[in-house]
Amino acid sequence: MTPDISRRKLLLALTLPGFAGCASPLPLNQSASAAADAQKRLNDSALAHGLEAYRTITDINIGYDGQWRPLIHRVQPEVVDAGYRGAAQDRLLLKAGVVAQTHRGPAGVKQVLWQRGNGEVGSGGSVGRPGSVQVWYDGVASADDARRSAAAVVAECYGLFLLGPLWLAGRSGLTLPPAQLAGTERVHGRLCDVVQVDLSPGLGLVSRDRLALLVDREDSVTRRVRFTLEGFTGTRGAVAEVDTFEHQRRFGVLWPMRSYEEVVHPLRLPAHDWHVTGLDVNRGYGVEALSGPAFSGLAAAPAQQ
Repeated sequence: MTPDISRRKLLLALTLPGFAGCASPLPLNQSASAAADAQKRLNDSALAHGLEAYRTITDINIGYDGQWRPLIHRVQPEVVDAGYRGAAQDRLLLKAGVVAQTHRGPAGVKQVLWQRGNGEVGSGGSVGRPGSVQVWYDGVASADDARRSAAAVVAECYGLFLLGPLWLAGRSGLTLPPAQLAGTERVHGRLCDVVQVDLSPGLGLVSRDRLALLVDREDSVTRRVRFTLEGFTGTRGAVAEVDTFEHQRRFGVLWPMRSYEEVVHPLRLPAHDWHVTGLDVNRGYGVEALSGPAFSGLAAAPAQQ
């Protein structure tokens, strides 16, 4: 493909709001095999990532830094929020389903408080109730619906990227959801089983999404997650992938210390590279330490190396 054709294809995609009409909004592999085999692969991956140790963790405190790739801010400006999303500090309260984030960028500080709604995870079951989100820019609460819904997707997704199959277990009271197998793929040369899950509620302020975990056939580590982005109008119909690298086992859990995201549908576009700058667990604070335009109490200190 010549550079001119590639550029025309990109510019065409940029004119399509939320990529609407490009293809099905859930364009993941639909073929599936026995549910029992899929459930075993999902369980194997959760155990490989440290499910038993994860059960003992109450709060996760993590710092990130990274770099946005060129052009992605034109495709997903509200999600990227380039003026504010630079280095970040995230706080996860696992039992409460809460993720709070402090983002620092060239324009200032953005604070997000997200709490997951209720509902079952699984195909054919009841549709879950999406959660709630609050967003502050430089200490001022935002009423912008686009910014709020984009922030909800980001907060929910970063728990998924960090925890992989453990995130799925945590959504359902430490039980894994129904799953299907959809063949195999190679991720950076490693053969992986594709394990598909329907999410209800979805990622952010939406009732449903679809997710695929690519589980290493050899060591059961989830190497890639592929997911729909139905929770924000600007990304509806899109699919993205996150690959995880440089895993380290700390506190009994396997953590990805480096991650890379691409949009893969309706066009492939590099999006974001990031890495962990600090990680600690079990500080012992409650939701009140995360409620407001800044962290307080035991949640306030940056995540430790």
